[in-house]
Amino acid sequence: MRNKKIYGSLLLAGVLATGLLAGCGTSSSKSASSQNNDSAQTIRVAADTTFPPFESEKDGKVQGFDIDMINAIAKKENLNIQLSTMQFTGLIPALQAQSIDVAVAGITIKKSRLNAVDFSNAYYKSGISVLTKKNASFSSVDDLKNKLVATKKGTSSVDLLKSKGIPAQNIKQFDNINDAYSSLVSGGADAVVFDSPVNQDYANTHNDVHVIQSIPTGEYYGIAVVKNHPDLLKKLNDGLKAIKDDGEYAKLFDKYFGGDQSGVVQDELAPDKVALDE
Repeated sequence: MRNKKIYGSLLLAGVLATGLLAGCGTSSSKSASSQNNDSAQTIRVAADTTFPPFESEKDGKVQGFDIDMINAIAKKENLNIQLSTMQFTGLIPALQAQSIDVAVAGITIKKSRLNAVDFSNAYYKSGISVLTKKNASFSSVDDLKNKLVATKKGTSSVDLLKSKGIPAQNIKQFDNINDAYSSLVSGGADAVVFDSPVNQDYANTHNDVHVIQSIPTGEYYGIAVVKNHPDLLKKLNDGLKAIKDDGEYAKLFDKYFGGDQSGVVQDELAPDKVALDE
């Protein structure tokens, strides 16, 4: 919960006047249960800003693929968004405590997480990759068993490293992925193992590192939602389908991934169909 900062409503042109003042400070149950109200419903959305290009913060503004996506969905479904930020590890506990309604942070859909929260249909197909300095001699994750590997705390990358036999004491876990990258650059780690689009985004802007291996893990990102609010979940899924149908979803891949469509999820994939068995 540290670093939580309320940014207030980011959007929406046309709905602020009717929804913002009425919706601020509503409880999770209230915001999820007011679906039949014709006025805009305010939902509390949390994001982790250390996951570019999905979420980051620049000049005090939260931005990224996930932020544009949830804003577009909200516009389709007449929702007001009250946005806050927090560390990744605090998102699911905050949903369980109903202090937020929704979390967007490139969250991998896992069976263990489905026990704690609900998820929207999948919106991004991801994988994990290995990032090293260009002068390193490694060629795959199997070469890292006696090396120091940096990653982000509480993510599926930690699970992968353990499954590959990397000793726990060799896995350096950080709250912020930027600290993992700094550790690689300073020599405190030999590699960073993390979500492919984030590693690639870092490699695109730093000439001294590169991705040496992409590992297809079959993981999908979903929007995490407070449990047992089917009306809110339906709105999010309906909005996601709407932005796919009108092409707005595809435009986000042009904006944030240079047109790379490898993460596109065109079908309506329910979370129980794609959840990792973790």
